[in-house]
Amino acid sequence: MNDILTELEKRRDTARLGGGQKRIDAQHERGKLTARERIDLLLDENSFEEFDMYVEHRCTDFGMEDKKIPGDGVVTGWGTINGRVVYVFAKDFTVFGGSLSKTHAEKIMKIQDMALRNRAPIIGLFDAGGARIQEGVDALGGYGEVFQRNVLSSGVIPQISVIMGPCAGGDVYSPAMTDFIFMVEDTSYMFVTGPEVVKTVTNEEVTSEELGGASIHTTKSSIADKGYKNDVEAMLQMRRLMDFLPSNNQSDVPVLPTSDGAERLEASLDSLIPENPNQPYDIRELITKVVDERDFFEIQEKFAANIVVGFARIEGQTVGVVANQPMVLAGVLDSDASRKAARFVRFCDCFNIPLVTFVDVPGFLPGTDQEYGGLIKHGAKLLFAFAEATVPKVTVITRKAYGGAYDVMSSKHIRGDVNYAWPTAEIAVMGAKGAVEIIHRKDAGDPCKIAELTKSYEDRFCSPFVAAERGYIDEVILPRNTRKRISRALNMLKNKKIENPWKKHDNIPL
Repeated sequence: MNDILTELEKRRDTARLGGGQKRIDAQHERGKLTARERIDLLLDENSFEEFDMYVEHRCTDFGMEDKKIPGDGVVTGWGTINGRVVYVFAKDFTVFGGSLSKTHAEKIMKIQDMALRNRAPIIGLFDAGGARIQEGVDALGGYGEVFQRNVLSSGVIPQISVIMGPCAGGDVYSPAMTDFIFMVEDTSYMFVTGPEVVKTVTNEEVTSEELGGASIHTTKSSIADKGYKNDVEAMLQMRRLMDFLPSNNQSDVPVLPTSDGAERLEASLDSLIPENPNQPYDIRELITKVVDERDFFEIQEKFAANIVVGFARIEGQTVGVVANQPMVLAGVLDSDASRKAARFVRFCDCFNIPLVTFVDVPGFLPGTDQEYGGLIKHGAKLLFAFAEATVPKVTVITRKAYGGAYDVMSSKHIRGDVNYAWPTAEIAVMGAKGAVEIIHRKDAGDPCKIAELTKSYEDRFCSPFVAAERGYIDEVILPRNTRKRISRALNMLKNKKIENPWKKHDNIPL
């Protein structure tokens, strides 16, 4: 029996060593952790249970029958994050560069199936060189099987991807179909075709970082939701993110203990809105002062910064926050902001996370670039997302809510449940000056007359009370009471039940 146990430990040690100490050292020299080191950081201590540690590829072409390493380039299994079950797979760059073979794919598929069957989140850690060329179509078939499971799991369990090294070719499409993608700065990159292929086809000379680094995907392409300085920070932030997310689309939203009272007033919010209507203020100040313990997990903060989205808590319960940002483009909605917010709203609706929306929007961004770029369709995505959402929706208009953008930002007309306004709110088709110049075009040459008419228009239309008179605003509230009113509204809406008409699926304007 002792011999058998010794053999077991020997096999385990061999498998845990992956591609060998020399390759592990090379991984560390690049500033990267190994697959198992990453998993140890991500999961609760001693909670990881590894599956398929001894699996080896079955390829016999190109001399591969003599090159077999247990695990075949991916570490798979399950564990817990703060006591909650999570499934995980981590590409092991020390083994065949983490490249995907048929058996490698089968290991991932097995974990995907288990996660879906048991309704628990799945996290993928990517550090790999794409398909294993020696296996040809078998590797491609493996990718297709993984992709299919990504689609079936979408909207059922949270799927998180963390890019921690190279991620190219077929490897990029699985993360692209997951809910969130995070990257590590300077050591990770994503692209369909690498710099060499780009140079051959287009004559462009570009580095891996310039083509698909974290700096590109968090600011320009919007592929990645956030970039982190190193592997350690990335894993710790994933633990933080998972505390905001439910395990599946039928489980309750997590509720964490908090010492931050729901009745807390925030007097400083009474002076947040500047006297000058054209002067900006930072919407993050409002968000952090309203949510529990100023804890706000922002998503895609470096992309389309004119809108802010992310997770927070009110009375310990997760909420999704969507807010116009007056500090950037005056908080106007454009194509990028609409797409960014629409995807976030749809995620929250998938997983029954209530939505809190802060509105200060002067309209949609005008110009040929926006119109040629499909602003109409992109703006409709956000409208569609809010309108189809059945989760509790609480909206607070702080200052401007002009034109169609007022409708789009979770207004009462698209099933906003509770809609508040601050006394500073202006709800109108457009700003007073522009409106007066159109309505009273004949008086355009008389500045005094225009000023008088503008003041009259502001008094009549640019206030929250016209909308409140019609029931489009449920209450005009004091800014200092915002947290209290949102908290009470969410409690009132806890048992909300609303269903959209049956359909196979909707047809959102893509």
